[in-house]
Amino acid sequence: MSTKRNYIKQLFKDKSVGAISASTRFLGERMLENIDFDKSRLLIELGPGNGVFTKIILKRMHPDAKLLVFELNDEFYELLKTKIDDPRVQIIHDSACNLDKYLSDDEKESQDAVISSLPLMVFSDKLRHEIVTASHKCLKRKGKYVQFQYSLQSKKFLEGIFKSVSVKFTVKNFPPAFVYTCRKG
Repeated sequence: MSTKRNYIKQLFKDKSVGAISASTRFLGERMLENIDFDKSRLLIELGPGNGVFTKIILKRMHPDAKLLVFELNDEFYELLKTKIDDPRVQIIHDSACNLDKYLSDDEKESQDAVISSLPLMVFSDKLRHEIVTASHKCLKRKGKYVQFQYSLQSKKFLEGIFKSVSVKFTVKNFPPAFVYTCRKG
């Protein structure tokens, strides 16, 4: 099955899927441009879908870095398990709300970055808050939360949680997307 058809199928089947097609590498580049991969050792990716961003992250990651990938959708999770073979990566079939339980005591509040492709605006207010709060909590001081969305609706919400929020736009994706880079105080 083509990637686009699979995304459309998952969009109707699973309400946590918010895209009709896979994200482009251009969006991936924009998402990751503010992460210092030379210094980052602890990273989390939320909702990777078919792993477009995961591949870019792996190419840039330091050899000693660790990446936790959270994918709740069954089909995307199975796809990632077959596509990603890197000892630095742990693919987790669980909700992003539970990310804390996968971190050791030393890793709690010490993540360098959380990279999220989750469609926040299709989630309930409660779920959206739980995910972003869990992400904020696990970040180290000045850690980054990077999120893309197809609208600016999340800006005010993210500004209520993070010390700073900057937004960039890219037309090199279908549909075009806004990239939020948020920094913990």
